[in-house]
Amino acid sequence: MAERGVRTVPETRNGGAAQAKVREDHDLPGVWVAYGTLLAHLRKRAGLTQQTLGAAIGYSLEQVASVEQGRRPAKAAFTEAAERALNAGGVLEVLQAEVDRAKLPRFFRNFAAVEAEVLSRFSYDPLLVPGLLQTEAYARAVFAGHCPPFSEEIVDQHTEARLGRQRLLTRDPMAELSFIIGEEALRDPVGDAYVMRGQWQRLLEVSGLRNVEVQVMPAGRGFHPGKNGPFVTVQTKEHQHLGYFESQGVGCTVSVPADVSAFGLRYGKLRSQALNVEESARLVEQLVGET
Repeated sequence: MAERGVRTVPETRNGGAAQAKVREDHDLPGVWVAYGTLLAHLRKRAGLTQQTLGAAIGYSLEQVASVEQGRRPAKAAFTEAAERALNAGGVLEVLQAEVDRAKLPRFFRNFAAVEAEVLSRFSYDPLLVPGLLQTEAYARAVFAGHCPPFSEEIVDQHTEARLGRQRLLTRDPMAELSFIIGEEALRDPVGDAYVMRGQWQRLLEVSGLRNVEVQVMPAGRGFHPGKNGPFVTVQTKEHQHLGYFESQGVGCTVSVPADVSAFGLRYGKLRSQALNVEESARLVEQLVGET
C-alpha cells in the first residue's frame, strides 16, 4: 500500500530508464535546448540533414544531434562553423555566452552573469586559487576532486566555463580587479607539482596586467576578517554594490547595503594586512624557484 500523499506509478518495462530520461531532460539548461531548437530550424531551412551539416562543419552526426537535442552545449568553434555553413547571420553567436554560462554549477550562474559585466571585482580566497586566475590543469584538478564525483563530461564543461569567465581579465572596457589569496592556497598542492608550478607562473603573468592586483595573505598573520571565509565584492555597470560568498556548493548574493558595506570594510582591512603587490610577487617567484 502506498503511503498517504505519495502517488505511485505502474511499473513498465524499462520504466526506470524512462524516468531517468525524463529527469535528465528536465535538468537540461533551457538555453541549450533553445540553441538546439534554433540550430535545427536553421539546418532544415538550409535543406541539410544532421549528417550533411556535421560533414560541412567537421563534427559527427552524433555531436550535431546532441547539440540539437540540448544534451550537449555547443562550443565556440562549433558555433562559428555552423554560422558559416548555415549563413545564420549571428543568431547562434549571440547565444554562445549564455550557452557557456550554463556549463557552470547551477548555484553560481546568476552571479556569473553579473560578474561578466562588473566595473570592479575584489575577492578574498583563503584555501584555493580563485577561479578567475586558475590554469586549466588546476581547475580540472579541483573539479575532478568533487564529492560526490562529477562525470568526465561535467568536469570538462565546468572547466571550460571557468576558463571562459577569465575573459573578464582582459575585457574592454577594463574591469578593476583585486585578488587576495591565502598563502595556504599557494602551498597546499592541487594536482601534482607540475600543476602547481604552472599555476604559480600563471599568477605572475596575470599580476602584470594593468587592471589586476594580486596580494598574498601570509600564513601565521593571526586573526583577521578573512577568517570567516572567502567572499567577493563587486560594483555593477549600474554602480550597484553587491557581495557574494559560497560554501559547500551553495552560493549567496548579498544586496542589503549595510551587509555589502561590511564586506567592503573587511576587504579594506585585508588589503592592509596582506603582503603588498611587489612582496606577493616575490613570494610566488620563490615558490616557483623551489620546484
